[in-house]
Amino acid sequence: MAADTVFAKIVSGEIPVEILAETDRVLAFPDISPQAPVHILVIPKSTAYANVAELAAAEPETLAEMVAVARSLAEEHANGEYRLIFNSGATAGQTVFHVHAHVLAGDLEERSLGAS
Repeated sequence: MAADTVFAKIVSGEIPVEILAETDRVLAFPDISPQAPVHILVIPKSTAYANVAELAAAEPETLAEMVAVARSLAEEHANGEYRLIFNSGATAGQTVFHVHAHVLAGDLEERSLGAS
């Protein structure tokens, strides 16, 4: 359950962010520690899912909406070219256990996908 995460506090309005996109089910905002020239987070407003597999199994329409929002933001901020990343689990780099997508863009290379 992701109910007590920083993203849950953002969804509730407890922590203010610059909202880049919002729908009934999804919220998007800049990453506080960007790893690329464009680094936007897209999250579901639901706090029920820790990772993308849980969300996909329970609410595939919300996952599809997250991807659509990511695409729209990439069109707006990166000429439609982007990388969409979901980290699932601590050893995969997930630090906030509220499902979220990273929209990355700008001078990315294929070799930057993993460790050197």
